[in-house]
Amino acid sequence: PQWLLAGPIIEAELRSTKRWELTAEGEEIAREGSHEARVFRSIPPEGLAQSELMRLPSGKVGFSKAMSNKWIRVDKSAADGPRVFRVVDSMEDEVQRRLQLVQGGQAEKLGEKERSELRKRKLLAEVTLKTYWVSKGSAFSTSISKQETELSPEMISSGSWRDRPFKPYNFLAHGVLPDSGHLHPLLKVRSQFRQIFLEMGFTEMPTYNFIESSFWNFDALFQPQQHPARDQHDTFFLRDPAEALQLPMDYVQRVKRTHSQGGYGSQGYKYTWKLDEARKNLLRTHTTSASARALYRLAQKKPFTPVKYFSIDRVFRNETLDATHLAEFHQIEGVVADHGLTLGHLMGVLREFFTKLGITQLRFKPAYNPYTEPSMEVFSYHQGLKKWVEVGNSGVFRPEMLLPMGLPENVSVIAWGLSLERPTMIKYGINNIRDLVGHKVNLQMVYDSPLCRLDAEPRPPPTQEAA
Repeated sequence: PQWLLAGPIIEAELRSTKRWELTAEGEEIAREGSHEARVFRSIPPEGLAQSELMRLPSGKVGFSKAMSNKWIRVDKSAADGPRVFRVVDSMEDEVQRRLQLVQGGQAEKLGEKERSELRKRKLLAEVTLKTYWVSKGSAFSTSISKQETELSPEMISSGSWRDRPFKPYNFLAHGVLPDSGHLHPLLKVRSQFRQIFLEMGFTEMPTYNFIESSFWNFDALFQPQQHPARDQHDTFFLRDPAEALQLPMDYVQRVKRTHSQGGYGSQGYKYTWKLDEARKNLLRTHTTSASARALYRLAQKKPFTPVKYFSIDRVFRNETLDATHLAEFHQIEGVVADHGLTLGHLMGVLREFFTKLGITQLRFKPAYNPYTEPSMEVFSYHQGLKKWVEVGNSGVFRPEMLLPMGLPENVSVIAWGLSLERPTMIKYGINNIRDLVGHKVNLQMVYDSPLCRLDAEPRPPPTQEAA
């Protein structure tokens, strides 16, 4: 048993020896000759057609080796096609001789280069033989007595403890780890994101409703009702309850007028806005709907007070599944409302935010969003995929969205939305999102994933803006 080897009763010494052995192919060559030798012997004095030689069992390997040894030559001018002839009258099969030396236990007669060549041809293998040399220990005995691990009251009362061997305490031994739960990498990264927002002075928005009305999800964001994102192939609509019953109707009328007629310096979209379309319930496609609700509540408070909001929650989109997309994912959203904010402020906040995440390779690319102008996509370089991966979207909310809420005209709102899954993939080196979320997740990965430390790193080089 294993415990005997570690005890004082016997002593065991591990000894390792290495020897060379022939592979199955090596044994065949030691018996019948090398491939090149067999090819040489198969060529008659009048030569042999190359096509016929290649059909021999050793033809392909033996032909190239025999050519390297300059035992044979090819005459390509023969009338019936390329023909192979002998160059020498006889040859010495050194490969067979060397293998026979190894087979006879004389591998030491071969040089290192010769053994290396045989190994490359997979004719020779080095085998390690491990043996244990067992001898009597200092406490050797033909009878084995079990060491006691506990001192019982009976031993004390009878005095038998004096004659019994006790197992010594090991005060350096580690205790058994208690059974416990394990946080998923997404939860670890989420807690770090949340901590970063709180350190930057943000307040968390309520995001408890997965079901949202089309009004708050689209219309309040100045997204027209004929926009492709509102089609069923992009959004999950609900059958029951199919419509939202309560909407702030005075605000609804201002949104309707902005869409259909324009206002606040905008000409609108010039279409017939329908309340029935705005009432349709859906699984929210972004947490910007929660941002719209929060900004509307802010607009009702007088006087205006600058705010910084954030949210981290789940959203749903009818997308094609691939290595970086799922039908549901988590969105991180940040919103800052204050007087005179610009795109420069947004880029500065994003640079500071991502630096705290330890992600320094960023690119900003101009983009289009119905509710932000200007707009930017944010890309980060993924070392695993070896390409730039989109990690978020950002922009400055349009006046057509903010002014109908009742916010002052000189107030600007910068906002950005980031996915939680992609930064997690970058941080943990996961190349496929289906290995992170879903039924194919390896639970061992969850157990073994280290703590997430998104420590601040040195400031990155100037961010690259794509044209």
